[in-house]
Amino acid sequence: MKNKFIAHQIFLVVLSVFLCTSGFAQKAKKDKIRLKAEYVKIMNAEIYFDIKATSKVDNQNIDVSNIELTLYNNVVDDQIELGKTKTNMNGESKFILKDINAIKPDSTNIYNIEISFDGNDAFSRVSKTISFKNANIEAKLITKDSINYITATLIDKSTDSVVSDALLRVQVQRLFRPLRIGEEFNSTDETGTIIVPIEEGIPGVDGKLTFEVVLKDSDDFGTVKALVNAPIGVPIVEESTFDERTMWSPRNKTPLFLLIFPNLIILGIWGIIIYLILNLIKLKKS
Repeated sequence: MKNKFIAHQIFLVVLSVFLCTSGFAQKAKKDKIRLKAEYVKIMNAEIYFDIKATSKVDNQNIDVSNIELTLYNNVVDDQIELGKTKTNMNGESKFILKDINAIKPDSTNIYNIEISFDGNDAFSRVSKTISFKNANIEAKLITKDSINYITATLIDKSTDSVVSDALLRVQVQRLFRPLRIGEEFNSTDETGTIIVPIEEGIPGVDGKLTFEVVLKDSDDFGTVKALVNAPIGVPIVEESTFDERTMWSPRNKTPLFLLIFPNLIILGIWGIIIYLILNLIKLKKS
């Protein structure tokens, strides 16, 4: 009897150890998520955070989709929740702010934003913090000696001072990839300004061009972009055949000859078949 009791106790101990080990193993199997976030400010338009979630699973980098992220504004010892967002199928999410006044800076005029994931059955908890200062780009089109220029000034709004030696990029909006204007990067002078000449002959719809002046992924200010609309392009002649009957048009725009001739051929073949059948019937009766 005593041996049975001891065996029972040993069995319970082994079972407990197994359950604890299995629970620990399950916890240990959780993968880690890597969060990448970028602050983007488009002048006179929107302000948002571009977020990307990835993980290394079985030695392969994957996009982590459909996870809920919470954004906080950290101010000294206070943490203000800004809202929640979910990643899409590519592990990406875009969290839009109403304006810069929707968040508060600390005593040094730096904004601190924390992006947090609480974890789930597959991934462990993780958070990412980004810091930036508020900056503006004031850009416009000017003309000197019949030559068009884009001029832009970078301003640190926390101190209302210009920013020198910053690298700005000037480009024209395009459907797939912007067209760079001038040098790849243009350094601001002591007045925080760049002046970039615009070459002639750039095509645009109705002659309208949209120029972008971009401070890209700055350590201090994030990404800041200013847009300048200018009617100085070469008008594009529209050669669309969308409403015409062409070989590459949709079914309801099939060329008429493709509708008429094939149907005439089909009717002719059926006419011959019917004629032969009728003759066979006559021969049988005779």
